[in-house]
Amino acid sequence: MSYIFMDESGDLGFDFTKRKTTRYFVITFLFTENKRTIEKVIRKIHRNLRKKFKRKTSVLHATKERPETRRRLLKYLKEKNVSVMTILLNKKRVYTRLQNEKAVLYNYVTNILLDRIYSKKIIDPSKNIILIASKRETNKFLNQNFESYLNSQVDNKFKAQLKILIKTPAEEKALQAVDFVSWAIFRKYEYNDDSYYNIIKEKIVEENALFK
Repeated sequence: MSYIFMDESGDLGFDFTKRKTTRYFVITFLFTENKRTIEKVIRKIHRNLRKKFKRKTSVLHATKERPETRRRLLKYLKEKNVSVMTILLNKKRVYTRLQNEKAVLYNYVTNILLDRIYSKKIIDPSKNIILIASKRETNKFLNQNFESYLNSQVDNKFKAQLKILIKTPAEEKALQAVDFVSWAIFRKYEYNDDSYYNIIKEKIVEENALFK
């Protein structure tokens, strides 16, 4: 069994007059054939936080954690048998028609990543594959649309059935790990800070910009 964990960093807003609108948007895939190794990393970080800070929260978020916690998690992950693939959008170069169709744009970028997984044979297509995406919309229809779209695109690409699930990081602990990886990549481009990126960069098998 192979697993793909998917998360994003940045936003898909295009009003750059707003202070919180990001210049970049990143979608990241984290691959493994043994998700328990990733779950153990998350549990280890939680144990450290409970012991050191008496913290009880069950979900790690890269944007909210201390630098020490971020570095520790990425270093633990670096030691595991995982691979990373990411696509970066410079939002100022995105076609106007796609700016107005954010769900279409999101689906389109995700499908490009799936295409590259297949063409580069990052995952053996003869194995069962589970893609678990971090839940990004509170709107149930948009999540169903995302799932249906991906299923329609991959039917003829993978020999084995690819199962797509949408879960929260609380429901699927490994999503907390890909959140940190995606955040580290995003920070390199958005803030010109590659200190976290450099910890995990040897695990990145492909890193491409869309709409260059």
